[in-house]
Amino acid sequence: METGVRLSQSLNVGFIGLGIMGKPMARNLLNAGFEVAVWNRTASRMDELVNEGARASGSPQEAAQGKDIVITIVTDSPDVEAVVLGEQGIIHGAKPGAVVVDMSTISPEVTRSIAERLKERGIDMLDAPVSGGDKGAIEGTLSIMVGGEESVFERAMPVFRAMGKTITHVGPNGAGQTVKLCNQITGALNILAVSEAVVFAAKSGVDLSKMLQAIGGGAASSWMVQNLGPRMVKGDFEPGFMVKLQQKDLRLALEAARDMHLPLPAASLVHQLFAAVEAEGMGDKGTQALVTALERLGNVEARQEN
Repeated sequence: METGVRLSQSLNVGFIGLGIMGKPMARNLLNAGFEVAVWNRTASRMDELVNEGARASGSPQEAAQGKDIVITIVTDSPDVEAVVLGEQGIIHGAKPGAVVVDMSTISPEVTRSIAERLKERGIDMLDAPVSGGDKGAIEGTLSIMVGGEESVFERAMPVFRAMGKTITHVGPNGAGQTVKLCNQITGALNILAVSEAVVFAAKSGVDLSKMLQAIGGGAASSWMVQNLGPRMVKGDFEPGFMVKLQQKDLRLALEAARDMHLPLPAASLVHQLFAAVEAEGMGDKGTQALVTALERLGNVEARQEN
């Protein structure tokens, strides 16, 4: 991290969006030695980071003023458009030559449109969505998939290194979001696979923890098996990533697939199963709550304390 600290001393950063992911990511930038100005729609969420050395801003425009890098991580495409292009948006505060790095998960098409608007003002843009959940955000081990010009990507590398471990330039603007949607399709279907394995084991009378231990050591192992499987069987549905956000991402993937006339049958199925979880009022729970939809379908409870 010492190298990151030295590199960061010449870069000023604006950071917009301090949710489950954004707050620890901004904290990692502070810990790496960056000067960070923060803004969040709910102003009280800035207090903790301000106490740690960040500067509070009154708007995205203010957070962007004089900054080399301006990072956004908010909920959906309209939210990014608002904080970047709105009346008090980044576009009105960022200097020519600044880089806007959107780390939200949004529409690739909207991303390209925003990048074009910024380019008209001499402002560069990277779409750099992340994977790794709140754990990766806290530990600074996120996977970051980046779309945009390679030279701009290289300029932003010091901030990426402070927040992530696997940092991949995947193509032009919009490519980062496309790859993130690939990630979300894969992840959601993996959660479904783990959920089905858990309810199958429960219905069969097999020890759930031992089942997860066994398959976790073989070819079927995955991050979801290792991290979400144990939480499913404990009934721990607190969010690392919320069901409602997974649904938003699947909607984006299915909309893009529709525009390409590409069938995604399994993604469509898991989208509907997550809708059943939302119908039970669990949209704010973690994505591991998908198991509850399978439990209701199979009339089985898959729980185990140890």
